Order: sequence, then C-alpha cells, then structure tokens
Amino acid sequence: MNIIILMAGGTASGKTSIAKQFVDTYGGLLITHDRYYKNIDFSDDANFDEPDALDNALLAEHLLLLKNGQSAPLPIYHFPTHRRLKEVNIVEPQKIIIVEGILTLASTEVRAVSDCTIFVDAPSDIRLARRLRRDIVERGRSVDGVLKQYMDTVRPMHALHVEPSKNFAALHLNGIVPLEYSVQQLHEHLCTQFPDLF
Repeated sequence: MNIIILMAGGTASGKTSIAKQFVDTYGGLLITHDRYYKNIDFSDDANFDEPDALDNALLAEHLLLLKNGQSAPLPIYHFPTHRRLKEVNIVEPQKIIIVEGILTLASTEVRAVSDCTIFVDAPSDIRLARRLRRDIVERGRSVDGVLKQYMDTVRPMHALHVEPSKNFAALHLNGIVPLEYSVQQLHEHLCTQFPDLF
C-alpha cells in the first residue's frame, strides 16, 4: 500500500514543518511541489504563485510511478537561475508519500492521483511575519523585496487559488499550534482512513 498525501496551505502556514515532523516520526517520503516549477525567464513580475507556474502533469506522472511501486526521477530546481538542472533525484516508493506546497490541492491532475488531502490554516498576519523572517534571514532578501512580492503576487494568488483549494481538503490542521499536536492529528486521521497503513 502506497498512500499519496497532499498537504497544502498558504505561504509560511506551517505545512513544511508539519510534513517534515511527520516523516521524521513515522517515516515516509517527502516531496516538495517547488521541485516542479517550470523553467522561466525571470522578471520582477514573475508569478510563482499560480498553478500554471508548476509542471503538475509531470508531478502526477511521478506520483503514479511511486504509487505503482516504481522509482521516480524527481527534478531538481535551481532557484538562482529559475531552471531545472540536468540531474534528477531518483527516489524509491514508500508507504507514505507526502507532497507539500501551497498549490498541491489547486491542481486537478495532482488531486486525481492522491489518497488523502490536507490543508494547513494560519492567520495571514502570522504567515506574513513568518515569511518575512524566513526570506530575510534564510534567503538574504530585503524587506522591501519580500513585501513587494507578497502584495503583487503572493496575496492575490492566495485569494484566487490557495484559499479556495481548502475545499478539497479532507483534514484541516492548525498551523499555529505545537507541531506535535498537528502530527498526532494527521496520524489519527490516517489510522482511521487506512487501518493497515501503520
């Protein structure tokens, strides 16, 4: 049994932390949707927050391979150049496969191959504060740059694509409670839905 779990939520909602903690605790394969960004000619108005920015058909193809017990060649996206590298990461199927990203539930193709859908909620002010800290500290961005991108694309695309996709989620998690609580909720949900999984 290979279970495909989609975990969506707004930017800096806590989905990556929850997914990583779950895999660290219970095992599984974690795939970031960001791997599947398309090659683009970067400009200041580039939109990374719409479904068409990602190669969802390729992700669905790779998830089907893993679901059928085959290895999959995951792309490696190089953010500084906005291009995929020639190299790939070959991964083997595992019982639990989590795909996390803001738009995982916004793609019909990806949802079609999933077994479990999750949305991580967090208030917009908390998400913006987290994103500011992450992008400034970890990615060397400026405050002005982060805020411009947030107002130009992140915020409007959240309203247009991310927030509506929560209607496809079977489980909603709170992104501001302790990680252990969310991980336990997810584990209990999976135990109910897939009794032979663990």
